[in-house]
Amino acid sequence: MTLKHFLNLEWKQYFRSSYWQKNMALNMLLVFFALYFMVTFLALGIALYPLLKDRFPDQDPLVIVNSYVFYWIIADVLMRFFFQKLPVMSVKPLLILPVKRSKVINYVLRKSALSFFNVLPMFAVIPFGVMLLINDYPTVSVVVWMLTLLCVTLIINFLNFILESVSAETELSFLPVVVLAGGVFALNYFNIISFTNLVANGINAIYKTPLLIGVPILLLIVLYGVNFKMLRNQLFLDSALKSKVKEVSASNLEWTRKFGDSAPFMQLDLRLIWRNKRPRSSVFILIVGLLYGLFFYPNPTYNEMPWIYGFVGIFVTGIFLINFGQFVPAWDSGYYKMLMSQNIQYKQYLTSKFNLMAFSVVVMFVLSIPYVYFGWNILLAHLAAAIYNIGVNTHVILWGGSFNRKKIDLNQRAAFNYQGTGAVQWLIGIPLMLVPLAIFGAVSWWINFEIACLTLALIGVVGIVFHQKLMKTIVGKYLTSKYKMIASFSEDV
Repeated sequence: MTLKHFLNLEWKQYFRSSYWQKNMALNMLLVFFALYFMVTFLALGIALYPLLKDRFPDQDPLVIVNSYVFYWIIADVLMRFFFQKLPVMSVKPLLILPVKRSKVINYVLRKSALSFFNVLPMFAVIPFGVMLLINDYPTVSVVVWMLTLLCVTLIINFLNFILESVSAETELSFLPVVVLAGGVFALNYFNIISFTNLVANGINAIYKTPLLIGVPILLLIVLYGVNFKMLRNQLFLDSALKSKVKEVSASNLEWTRKFGDSAPFMQLDLRLIWRNKRPRSSVFILIVGLLYGLFFYPNPTYNEMPWIYGFVGIFVTGIFLINFGQFVPAWDSGYYKMLMSQNIQYKQYLTSKFNLMAFSVVVMFVLSIPYVYFGWNILLAHLAAAIYNIGVNTHVILWGGSFNRKKIDLNQRAAFNYQGTGAVQWLIGIPLMLVPLAIFGAVSWWINFEIACLTLALIGVVGIVFHQKLMKTIVGKYLTSKYKMIASFSEDV
């Protein structure tokens, strides 16, 4: 099977996918951002030489650029780790056909070379190289310099896949990478080890002695080989059939019985959170949410901006609501078909989600009480925000969940994992965060802070009073979308 066949298969898979039409608007938005960054980098590459020559007339612009390559490498590694994923293809059907595994692996790895993260820097590197040639720099040296930066880009590309593979087995896996990158940056910043000079001197040496380009090429080949070996060891038909055996920690969760008919579903949700990597890892984000106020409240600047207290209050008390609720009912996508075939009421299922989110808001408000140290007005804002979250945002996020169509793998990490994320998760932030911020800010500016808190709380009380009517509308929306969600969740991740 040739490269042409692989490309043909992926082309058909992409455009025949049910997600193609659903994600049209999101795809167009991504294309817009891609074009924006390409034009920006192109303009940077063209303007960089004359700007540096004008700003530093006594220095070589090429030497200045090389002195900043280290910072580009650090930023590129972090950006790729958080946002770039290994390009994959549906290889399971190919494993039962007479197709060499080496061909499949080589195709996947070579395809990664065409990643946007690899192409984008070239929009700045190539124009800058052309400007060097126009200004009578040696042709061979400039071409080798451009090839060197291309090699560096590809080295980062394959290094990222190794980091992703190693870190995927651990929770909070982004911490070691962030700590390592921060440590290297700190060593350089405090002049303990000058990585800036090491990288710059290395690239300058290759520029002066083009034969030294063999060093980055050799490193690139080694990293390619490591990736090839790692993928080859995982590319087996029965690897997907293996199941991890682990001890399950059980709890009777008797305290949930006070929630009535929705208690069994709450117990399922709590066990799902406790026993699976992605939802369990996302619980750690509660700590980040709880400490979020420390970025604002100790800063005297925000004393003159009381409207920010409403925003922080919504975020701190509603962090679990936002983080967990945005993927309802996708958390249950793995067994959603079975769940919907049972003799259960949809209202009970959704009420359990509501109760869990409302309970989390109360807990987060109680945990945030120590913020009263910075002023009683903060406690008042948090109380108003908590009431608003329970009365309004819980219903908003449940209603938004009726548009979820993407399956979630519960065994993947939570941090910077965008699986299951679609346009709904981005748009839902408008009513969740911006609407209460606009209400609180406007009333606080027109009248005063206390009336703004009262307004936010009263809107939340109205939502609590009309809870049953709102839930009836939300249940109807879920029933209308029931079979579309079953069909979408039945597809492969």
